[in-house]
Amino acid sequence: MRLLKKVLMFLYQWLVFAPIFTVFTVLTAVTVMIFAPIFGSRYWGYVPPKWWSRSACWLALCRIKSRGHENLDPRQSYIFVANHQGAFDIFLTYGFLDQNIKWVQKASLRKIPLVGYASEMAGHVFVDNSSATARANTIKEAKAKIIDGVSIMLFPEGARSRTGKLGRFKRGAYQIAYDLKLPIVPLTLNGPFDVMKRGSLSLKPSKLELIIHPPIPTENLTEADIPALIDKSRDIIHSALWERFKDEK
Repeated sequence: MRLLKKVLMFLYQWLVFAPIFTVFTVLTAVTVMIFAPIFGSRYWGYVPPKWWSRSACWLALCRIKSRGHENLDPRQSYIFVANHQGAFDIFLTYGFLDQNIKWVQKASLRKIPLVGYASEMAGHVFVDNSSATARANTIKEAKAKIIDGVSIMLFPEGARSRTGKLGRFKRGAYQIAYDLKLPIVPLTLNGPFDVMKRGSLSLKPSKLELIIHPPIPTENLTEADIPALIDKSRDIIHSALWERFKDEK
């Protein structure tokens, strides 16, 4: 029975999921590339990719659960930070957070045909780590996107987890939040590690959970408080992880 399920899932992934997902990806990218430059990226850079992301989760036969939406004000801009379990982190967050977000993402993603250019037209920010000046320009560009309820989304770990557990958090997101005096919102993502692990192309339908924690204000903080802010948000994210993804005590 277990072998039969694996075979059926393999066939579904490559005969159903992959072709439909590819078509949806192309259609979404083309839509963004055509309409975002003309009508702006606030709507066309967010809504089509949001439904593309939802479709990816549904096509992967995942069960979605999200909570904590009452903690957010759609008119407020935030800096969202989340743990990074796998490729489906993006689909889960983009599709079900219900906040207009711009991503800070690796520069290498710009090279992906269609998707890279569509991401640029959608207003997402590509991280350039080639020099200190380039990194500073990346942060400056990210800051310029955060207006009128548009928020920035980052993974402070920088790369997907190999175990599903939390890694070390980097400073970039928190520096932006401090400079702009915007709230930090920790997000806990559970399940993407099970759907598709780092380095794997095997799809496994699983439960996906998005937990939106209350915003952490930054108005009264000093720059010396940033390390404590990083630790606080990491602890909050860790507290809502499924037990098998938590650090051993």
